Amino acid sequence: MTEAELHFRDATEDDIPVLVTLVTSAYRGEASRVGWTTEADILDGERIDPEVLREDLRRARSRVLVLEGGGAESVLACAHIAEEHGAGYFGMFAVRPGLQNAGIGRRVLAEAERVVRDEWQLPVMRMTVIVQRDELIAWYERRGYVRTGRFKPFPYGDTRFGLPRRDDLRFEVLEKPLNKPGAARS
Repeated sequence: MTEAELHFRDATEDDIPVLVTLVTSAYRGEASRVGWTTEADILDGERIDPEVLREDLRRARSRVLVLEGGGAESVLACAHIAEEHGAGYFGMFAVRPGLQNAGIGRRVLAEAERVVRDEWQLPVMRMTVIVQRDELIAWYERRGYVRTGRFKPFPYGDTRFGLPRRDDLRFEVLEKPLNKPGAARS
């Protein structure tokens, strides 16, 4: 697949079934073990609820970026970006498991940062990552994100976000300044 075959677009409600399948395959179940982003050892169930995704697509200052390439399975990756409390929020990031470690994730993250920085004029990008995901946190740190020491609880009991296989899950907030002179860009 060449660079010319890849392009970004905003998701629509028609994409919901494909996106739910993509995101779930990147994080849950045996299919996710092909890639390195699997959460199969800590969570079961769905990774994204179709209704939550529909709400994300409908709200203001919220987009789901889709990276497409040639071929029958053209959706290669996606990420949700939104404005929250004066900052960009990055989530629902998924790359098809067999394509992970090929630079696609870096490209999606860079496009998300570009939209938040250049189009929305927001100064920082934030995200939450499950603290047990050391390898994933390290990947983000290599792209300029820092651990803030702020934590959010895991939504235990809300099956829309998965079925925990352990009782010590929580999220850490990571962030990266986007408009600072000399700030590292992905």
